[in-house]
Amino acid sequence: MTNRNKIFYWIATLWLSLGMVSTGIVQIIKMKEEADMMAHLGYPLYFLTILGIWKILGVVAVLIPKFPLLKEWAYAGFFFAMSGAVFSHLAVGDGAKEFFGPVLLLILTVLSWYFKRYRTDRIA
Repeated sequence: MTNRNKIFYWIATLWLSLGMVSTGIVQIIKMKEEADMMAHLGYPLYFLTILGIWKILGVVAVLIPKFPLLKEWAYAGFFFAMSGAVFSHLAVGDGAKEFFGPVLLLILTVLSWYFKRYRTDRIA
């Protein structure tokens, strides 16, 4: 059972990391589609840079060994960012297509957080 849980942890964490890094880079470089989406949601453009940097730093925090409190903060940040994205899309009346990415990353965040206790390099 423990090996299965480790596999679940790493699958969820690697997909979460890939999603957060890729969207973080897109936000930092302010791709046109991302900038248009932020304007559509009513957020200022500089918010992209803030989100992008924090997403990449959060991935580093989740992947490095030890530092359990830092990991908790990173997971909380991911949860708040993705749930905020879901509610922002709801608020402007977007369709299901716009919900897919944030909901997927929200689910991966919860799964990675839940299964992190099976990571082999953790402290207590």
